[in-house]
Amino acid sequence: MNMICSSRFSLCLFLFTTSFFSIHTTDTIDTSQTVSDSRDDTLISSNGAFALGFYSPGSSKNRYVGIWYNNIKDKTVVWVANRDNPLTDRSGTLRVIEPGGRLLLLNATNATIWAANVSSSGVHTPVARLLDSGNLIVTDANDEKNIVWQSFDYPTDTFLPGMKLGKNFVTGHEVYIASAKNNDDPATGSFTYQIDPTGYPQSVIKDGASVRCKSGPWNGVRFSGSHNLVKNIIFTFGLVINKDEVYYHYTLLNDSVYMRFKLSESGEGQRWLWSYQTQIWLLYHTIPTDNCDIYSVCGAYGVCNTKTSPYCSCLNKFEPNDPRGWGGDDFSNGCIRRTPLHCQDGDVFLKYSGVKLPDTERSWSNASMSLQECKVACSKNCSCTAYASLNISNGESGCLLWFSELVNMREISPGQDIYIRMAKSELDSGSRKRGILIVTLSVVMGILVLGLSLKVLYSRKRKEVDHQLQLRGRLRSNYMDYHLHQSREDLDLPVLDLSSIIKATDHFSNNNKLGEGGFGPVYKGLLEDGVAIAVKRLSRTSHQGMDEFKNEVICIAKLQHRNLVKLLGYCIEEEEMMLVYEYMTNKSLDLILFDPEKSILLDWPRRFNIINGIARGLMYLHQDSRLRVIHRDLKASNILLDSDMNPKISDFGLARTFRGNEIGANTNRVVGTYGYMSPEYAGDGIFSVKSDVFSFGVIVLEIVSGKRNRRFCYGDEQLNFLGYAWMLNREEKSVELIDSCIRESCNVSQALRSIHVGLLCVQQHPDDRPTMSSVVQTLSNDAMILPQPKHPGFFIQREMIETKISATSSTGSCTNRITTTSVLEGR
Repeated sequence: MNMICSSRFSLCLFLFTTSFFSIHTTDTIDTSQTVSDSRDDTLISSNGAFALGFYSPGSSKNRYVGIWYNNIKDKTVVWVANRDNPLTDRSGTLRVIEPGGRLLLLNATNATIWAANVSSSGVHTPVARLLDSGNLIVTDANDEKNIVWQSFDYPTDTFLPGMKLGKNFVTGHEVYIASAKNNDDPATGSFTYQIDPTGYPQSVIKDGASVRCKSGPWNGVRFSGSHNLVKNIIFTFGLVINKDEVYYHYTLLNDSVYMRFKLSESGEGQRWLWSYQTQIWLLYHTIPTDNCDIYSVCGAYGVCNTKTSPYCSCLNKFEPNDPRGWGGDDFSNGCIRRTPLHCQDGDVFLKYSGVKLPDTERSWSNASMSLQECKVACSKNCSCTAYASLNISNGESGCLLWFSELVNMREISPGQDIYIRMAKSELDSGSRKRGILIVTLSVVMGILVLGLSLKVLYSRKRKEVDHQLQLRGRLRSNYMDYHLHQSREDLDLPVLDLSSIIKATDHFSNNNKLGEGGFGPVYKGLLEDGVAIAVKRLSRTSHQGMDEFKNEVICIAKLQHRNLVKLLGYCIEEEEMMLVYEYMTNKSLDLILFDPEKSILLDWPRRFNIINGIARGLMYLHQDSRLRVIHRDLKASNILLDSDMNPKISDFGLARTFRGNEIGANTNRVVGTYGYMSPEYAGDGIFSVKSDVFSFGVIVLEIVSGKRNRRFCYGDEQLNFLGYAWMLNREEKSVELIDSCIRESCNVSQALRSIHVGLLCVQQHPDDRPTMSSVVQTLSNDAMILPQPKHPGFFIQREMIETKISATSSTGSCTNRITTTSVLEGR
């Protein structure tokens, strides 16, 4: 019985295997053999890891000779022979000919489609062999060390373990990879990834002749800016530099691991690792990782940090070269020294730590010099702008000098030290400034003590006033009136009388009712001067609405932005409290976007305009307004649309304001809408500007797809909306997420970029999410390189306490649908 079961198991395994892979035994052809497309011939490396044969990419019918991984179901091509000269039928044959062992790809008429550039030395008994590394070689059958040609010297878009990426100074041959045009066409694209030996070696990604990204110089451990390339248990890597050649390489520590580095069609370097458990390629890391990796994004002497807003700043003792441009997020002109250099009078060198070393295109190096000798050498040359250690693999050794303005720096951890030339007076000013700082701190401490005393007095006074108001029995309206008018901010907001609002809304007629939320009903009105308004009327039974009322008035009374709904005034009279807004003709985004009939009104240009408008409005709230405002309840129903479908962010009842450098806080009471809340807010009550970024990302994906993020479930995998979008992106199928009703009007490149931005915004960890200023820049600049999004924040296994409310809390929105607001207690 056991033998029968064993035999059946073996048979089933055999059938399963052969249903995906062809069985071949040869890895070599000689002059008497060919690899024929018409016969479906393939070469298989001796350990079965790689296969060579003919294939058609994507939806193309053209035929190419390629090398791909043989033992995985995902047919991943790593090299293409005739990438720029495809065959149009299946008549192709690959053969080795004499003399010399030339490797040729011929068509039906024996015309040469592609030929290997064999060296002049030649071989006596030429063969072509596919190695276990994925390298196709032409060698002598009797002398395998006599390799006259190899595919590793002519890679396409993939850098495999064992390759040497760099330049041979003796022959002048350079090995680099170039992107493909697209998934259907492997022809040479515009992007290249190479090792630049000019100055001191560094890796570079170019778009044609334009530099897109530079890694920084090799420091003995890694490229200076490659913070995601660290020592690990999967592979080793290094840079070899000598008089004959310079090359970068990496080697796998386990032969059973599959890893590849690919330059994508969009110019992104992607290191992929095959997962045997999930049977998919996992993205290990990317180059560039973020906007700070874009070449010279902050200009000369500017330093980039993605965790600050704006992300560019000047090095200490430097100032913007173009203050006006700098204020408008144009950092291209960089920074200049606050005090000009005076080499003859004796300059000094100041130490800057934790940075990616600058571009080394104009640099000089000496591996045997000490750091002190390096300083002396730089001091003697007035053209020398900075110096640093060449090698940090074992302490600090060697010397690297710069002879140009310093560009392409960023704050990084772990970073390096660089010593930059400065005027001597800058060093002398340090002691004076320290004295001033001590005096300043003393004054500030005095002010803080005084302020604390005043705050205590103010708190006591406020409690007394509140108590008096309660005793007079006018808690609702007078409590609100007191806090609004005693606010430290001058609201400068019109107070409307009750009679004019009653007349405008026809005595709050049901015919004018637009919707109702936890705060109370919303009515359309028309003032005597013809201005259409939306009136939010606080319900007499609402406790939450009372706080929202006060919060909304104080938060947005002075906010002025084309993408924020405008608060026209408020009314506190008798027992009534009302907010009066501009009326939005097309009501809220969700009513159109998710309606099968109305959604056709939102073609792609309008949707993209809505995405950009929301982004600009959020950037204003987070960065450019008087106070930093965190909305906390951003969702499709809180985006209102005017007559031209321009978006306006509304409903600031749950918003929080911050001053100075504050960017977030935590709360014991989490109030918001499930599906739009970030994981850290929903689970732990921690909110920040990145919470709004998460909500924005969800809205972007909804706008592009036309799908609600709530109640969405994909197939048997039980993926929620964010998981589905991320899965499509990982499989390079994001186009499937685009709403079918906008396919004809859609700019696919813009739509895919929007999806990518949305996925970056909904990443699990707040620090991984971009700021809204970088989102605005990314949406408007197709040339900016985007990192691959990490795993999104899921809520699948979180238990939510849901409270259903009717309609939405959006001003001017009208719906009979039921939406859900989640109210949770933070841990």
